[in-house]
Amino acid sequence: MIPPLPPAWEPLLAAETRKPAFAALDRFLDEAHARGEQILPQPREIFRALELTPPDRVRVVLLGQDPYPTPGHAHGLCFSVRPDVRPVPGSLRNIYKELGTDLGLPRPDHGCLESWAHQGVLLLNTVLTVPAGSAGGHRGKGWESFTDAVIQSVCRLPRRVVFLLWGNDARRKLPLIPAEPHRVVATAHPSPLSARHFLGCRCFSQVNRHLTEAGIPPIDWSVPGLSGTGPVQPTLFPH
Repeated sequence: MIPPLPPAWEPLLAAETRKPAFAALDRFLDEAHARGEQILPQPREIFRALELTPPDRVRVVLLGQDPYPTPGHAHGLCFSVRPDVRPVPGSLRNIYKELGTDLGLPRPDHGCLESWAHQGVLLLNTVLTVPAGSAGGHRGKGWESFTDAVIQSVCRLPRRVVFLLWGNDARRKLPLIPAEPHRVVATAHPSPLSARHFLGCRCFSQVNRHLTEAGIPPIDWSVPGLSGTGPVQPTLFPH
């Protein structure tokens, strides 16, 4: 069920996919599917975050928990949903509230965050699949080791990357991230259950400050409307 790695990431992660634990994860997903379990997102979208943000473009790693368990929502990017999903999930509504408070940005008219991914924001969950209707249902099945490897490969890049960690699952990755040259912005999860600790954190301006201090262009956190001129083009920046 697990698709091939995107070509740009294959040199960095191929060794991880050859480990017995990764083979066991693949078997687990195949067996779950054979039992009739609906697995989200669709197999072709499991590595969507890696496809849209190749390693030479990564400026920020935004780390979440696991995909949305509602069918039709998850499409391989943490916190993002397909453009036609209405209403947007509660976590994403709180993210948009914070964008308004922190940066004065208007609330987008949809929930697709692909424009962030095209700018170098790796929208990664700690666990990349979920059974429909069961949040956290694939924790402890092997994805954590794989996403550890993704983070470690990013940490070896020869430039600053800012890690934006939302929630306890994301914070568990903190020991993997060296203090230099990277930076970490850690907050509560934007879920309605913890929003009172998330709202007001001003995490987006903090991320951009860490980038500009290193001479890296900041992220444009605005989300183009559905009637916009097209997808945001990948941003070039010094290596």
